[in-house]
Amino acid sequence: MSIRFAAAGSGECLAVARVLARRRLSIRDAANDVDACISDDVLLVSSLRHFALHGLGAAREAGRLAQEARNQQDLERYHHWLAICRHLDRRMAARMEAACQRAGL
Repeated sequence: MSIRFAAAGSGECLAVARVLARRRLSIRDAANDVDACISDDVLLVSSLRHFALHGLGAAREAGRLAQEARNQQDLERYHHWLAICRHLDRRMAARMEAACQRAGL
């Protein structure tokens, strides 16, 4: 019987490690595209952290926080939690937006 050795990877190939790693800008990047990339990455990192805290119930919790913010008329916080909910569960976020539009908010 032969024995084979497979060394562990460096961890750079993990999906979460790639997302959390900083994006390096190149000369070819447009100057006005930088802000969009950074805001998307911040939202994605926030979504991953929220998922780490709440596990499989993270989308439900983000939806609850979005609804709580909507009830308090805090639109900035509502959109933030709705975006996190959308990252975790698109259908739930779409249902919440539809309900909000039906209610006229």
